[in-house]
Amino acid sequence: MTKIEGAAPNPCGGTQPPAGGWLSLAREVLDIEIEGIAAARGQLNGGFEEALALLAGCKGRVVVTGIGKSGLVGRKIAATLSSTGTAAFFLHPVEGAHGDLGMIRPGDVVLALSNSGETDELNNLLPALKSLGARIVAMTSSATSTLGSMAEVTIEVRVPREACPLNLAPTTSTTATLAVGDALAVCLMRIKDFGKGDFKRVHPAGALGARLSQPVGQLMHTENLPTTGQDATVGDALAVLNAGGLGLAALTDASGRLAGVLTDGDVRRMLVQKGFDPNRRVAEVMTRDSLSVPATESAAHVLDLMEARQITVLPVLRGDGTLAGLVHMHDLLGKGHVRFAAG
Repeated sequence: MTKIEGAAPNPCGGTQPPAGGWLSLAREVLDIEIEGIAAARGQLNGGFEEALALLAGCKGRVVVTGIGKSGLVGRKIAATLSSTGTAAFFLHPVEGAHGDLGMIRPGDVVLALSNSGETDELNNLLPALKSLGARIVAMTSSATSTLGSMAEVTIEVRVPREACPLNLAPTTSTTATLAVGDALAVCLMRIKDFGKGDFKRVHPAGALGARLSQPVGQLMHTENLPTTGQDATVGDALAVLNAGGLGLAALTDASGRLAGVLTDGDVRRMLVQKGFDPNRRVAEVMTRDSLSVPATESAAHVLDLMEARQITVLPVLRGDGTLAGLVHMHDLLGKGHVRFAAG
């Protein structure tokens, strides 16, 4: 084998690098893929806009499907859509033909991917998808292909050549398809006004970790608390419980310290035991020595405690035992101040 003077070592231990070296070949591959994306950009037309309208108006979910390399690209497109405000999942055509079509509902929109448009496993599934009420958007290199002719709308993604030196392995074509999928996702984000707050809600891991590191006192309810004195009647306490909408009313003594709680469960038990008397003192039926947490406790520890004890709302106390607030599990998880039973 002839050694090329000045050439970098061959990382594969086989054929010598091309005349310009491996970096030259790598740059050529990227140039070809850039060329392919540029071609796909130039092909965007009314078909893209029609597909976008179908996806934006989807009342169900976007079902992305494809096989082989198109399937791998489809999985990424489905993941991108889901994380940017468009409910989506990936359906493998073969698994679909063996029962997974049960996931399809009327109102779903199918985004079917095939470079050639002649993939039998995919095309054979389309009539069944249509019969279930799904609408079909094709992403393929040819609108006149079998897939294109069976779809309601077609987005053409046609590249001049693959980066593969044999022009066979899907390389440029998959890159271009993925890029057009990103274009769909970004346009849908704009249509749906999907912002940073929405992004955090569907990417809770990082935000949730930061949230749970805070003291529970920073996350609790502090205004318009459902609280009354322990000398109130059951009827009055029940009105406070209902207006509070958290499933718990806090009952305090004359000094403002927590004396007990009245929960939805306490009310159900009174009704079942036929002991409900609205004029009875609530102190006679309240749960004494109820679980509570200090305002300085970490939200993570409180969440663990609530899950272990199957409790959804807890009183939060100051150091002197007076009521500082109430915390609901949804407050810890960052789901907002959810109201329940208020009429």
